Order: sequence, then structure tokens, then C-alpha cells
Amino acid sequence: MNQPPKIPSHADARAQRRRASRALPPAPHWRRPPGVAPGTWDYVNERSIANHYDAFVADTPLCRLDQEILSRVFPGSDRREMVLDLGCGSGRAAIPLATRGYQVIAIDLSQSMLEVMESKWTACNAPGDFGCVLPLRANLVQLDCLADHSADHAVCLFSTIGMIEGRAKRQQMLHHVSRVVKPGGSLLVHVHHRWAALCEAGGCRELVRSWWRSRFDSTCEFGDATYAYRGIAEMFMHRFSKRELLSDLTKARWRLESLWPLSIEESEIVRRWTIPGGYLAHATTLRSSG
Repeated sequence: MNQPPKIPSHADARAQRRRASRALPPAPHWRRPPGVAPGTWDYVNERSIANHYDAFVADTPLCRLDQEILSRVFPGSDRREMVLDLGCGSGRAAIPLATRGYQVIAIDLSQSMLEVMESKWTACNAPGDFGCVLPLRANLVQLDCLADHSADHAVCLFSTIGMIEGRAKRQQMLHHVSRVVKPGGSLLVHVHHRWAALCEAGGCRELVRSWWRSRFDSTCEFGDATYAYRGIAEMFMHRFSKRELLSDLTKARWRLESLWPLSIEESEIVRRWTIPGGYLAHATTLRSSG
């Protein structure tokens, strides 16, 4: 007697997706979405990076500091508030937020990162009164799939916004998020500081080179840099000036609530008269004048 086909479990379905993604050839660069630099495209499509990401960043001081600030801005929710985790990676912010009662839409362009995060969330065996993690593969510059005022808050940590190539594209992302987040909702965002390069070996030369390119090449901006990272020859990162960060937030209708300058190692909050290694900014969406 023929048996009915077995409906695969969620775990089986995830395993099938992982096997299928491992079998795929490298993603061609003609498929690279807007705002995604060539090195970033290689990064999001390299499965080995996702598999070992947590171990690689475990000792990064910034990871500990942003968790501290994250718990300060988002201490917990009993109203099941919705939070966008923009560039969620393997769930460093999404999972702690969910365990504090938030419903998290975890957005990343890397399917491998989303699969690692799903596995970690499943392993949490979270009680029913906890929040949840909903993975979404998307480019942060193209968030038209999210409805207006459909989320309560958003986070964008570990300089994810700096991985977007082109100031217009970074501003487009911030506009999307201010459209999606309800009026009065919070955004917590981290950036690396441009002038921190002065404290690095060869940093002054790199700043001059970046400025020179920005003067004569319309595709380059002051603060753009590429560097070798985990097998990626030219990983892209834009470093912000303080003025640029505040201007971009204001243009996208965000009101600054707090700005924390970080030490060169980005391990602690420092006094304002030192050269920061980066910034963590807390902003809220402006309420409609109508």
C-alpha cells in the first residue's frame, strides 16, 4: 500500500536549503544589488564566513559594548513590539532582543547568515512568552517590501551601514527605515569614525588617498576604504565623520537622542575631546506634522 508523502519538518527543510546553497556556484557580479560593493557581494555569498562568524567576532570588544547599549535602549517588551535588525548577521542582536520579548524581523543579504541565525534561535528552545525571530533576506537599500509604520524600532549595528557603497544609497536606507518605523520609534546605529585612522599605522596616508580619490573620481567618497578581510581581498567600508552621520540622520527625518563616542578600540564610551574610534547613535523618528 502506497504511503502518503512525508511532510518535511522545519529542521529538515533548513537542512535541505543548506545543502542546496552549498551546491550553488559563486554568485555572479552582474547580480550585485544597488549599494553592494564587489567585496561585500563576495562576503555575503561566502558560506564559510557565516559558519565561523560567531567564533571570529567572539573577542571583539565592540560586540560586548553594543550588547550593553542595546539592553539600555531596548530593556524588554511586554507588548511584543516589532524591531528591525538591519544586517542581522548570525543574530548577535536579534536573538537577545527576542529573548527580551521583542518580535524581530532579522534582515540580511546573506542567506548563510540567516540559516546560522535560525539554527541558533531554534536551539534556544525559547518559552512561548518570549518574542520571535523572523528572517528576511533583503538588500538594506531596497526595503520596499516593508509597509509604512509596520515596525516599532530598528537597530543597525557593527557598522553595517558603512558597508553600503555610496552616500545616496546609505541615505536611501535611512529613509526606508524612517518610513517603516512608527513615529516616535527608536533607531540604534553604529558607525566607524573617519578620523580614527589618524591613530592607525599608515592611517594618515590612507586618509589622504581617500580624499584625493574623492576629488577626482565621482564613484569614490571621502571616508571610503577597502581592506583584506577573511579571504576577501577588497572588503568595502565607509567611515563617517560626525557631521556626516548627524546630517544623514536629520535628512532621513531622525531626531538624535543620544550620541556615544567610542574609544579607538571601540571597547568603551569615552569623553568627547578624544578622537573616537566610532559612534553609537540613538535616534527617534519625527512625528508627522499633519
